[in-house]
Amino acid sequence: MSPRESAFRTGALVRHNLLLMLREPGPLLSRMILPLAFVTLLRPLYVAAQGRTAGTEQAVVGTVVTFSLLALSIAGSTILTERLGRTWDRLRGAPVHPAEVLVGKAVPVFAALLAQQLVIVGFGVGALGLRVPHPLLLLGVLLSWSCALLGLGALLGVLVRSMGELSAAYDIGGMLLSSLGGALVPLAVLPSWVAAAAPISPGYWAVRGLQGALAGDARSVAVACGVLVCVALVCDSLASVRLRGRSGRLVSL
Repeated sequence: MSPRESAFRTGALVRHNLLLMLREPGPLLSRMILPLAFVTLLRPLYVAAQGRTAGTEQAVVGTVVTFSLLALSIAGSTILTERLGRTWDRLRGAPVHPAEVLVGKAVPVFAALLAQQLVIVGFGVGALGLRVPHPLLLLGVLLSWSCALLGLGALLGVLVRSMGELSAAYDIGGMLLSSLGGALVPLAVLPSWVAAAAPISPGYWAVRGLQGALAGDARSVAVACGVLVCVALVCDSLASVRLRGRSGRLVSL
């Protein structure tokens, strides 16, 4: 197997999975459009309570984290659809390496998750006056957070048994993780036990990283990115173990 042949097959798988995603664009479009309406309506509340600059930052950060967690449906459904369609055996028998299938599934989902966040941040900059003095720090957090979301979505996809269960998991889990992480309401005004428990939520580290990036705090960004990458690795490892138990070979997201 030459690297060129492998790259050709991987590219074909990426295009195939991207086409499947675009054939039913409803979920993707809703995850892109709804956050823009949400942040527009939410911002005046934060501005009134925290001032123009801090309020705008809180509104954008909270929207990015909350709606990206709800977008776990995009990652989870990629695996669950294969499971429900019982196509794992055909994937195992296909003349492709598991790593090629892995990349072919992961790239379109990762691109969708990152695009959603960039759309929200771009809207914040262009329409709401959000200031991003350190774009590279912000990009680092968004990439790390997208990796964590990819891992969480993959884990959901191998654990749940139906689309209904997946919907409940990302709706309930997404809101809990974002709320516990201080995305919607600052931790300073929540009960002390919430602030103590907040670090167990990946959303907390996403909020901390995004706020650190906007403030130019490289140390906070580095810590948050490190935690998010660890979350991604742990979730992907657990998903891989689960799939090996089902199919005996890694062909997952």
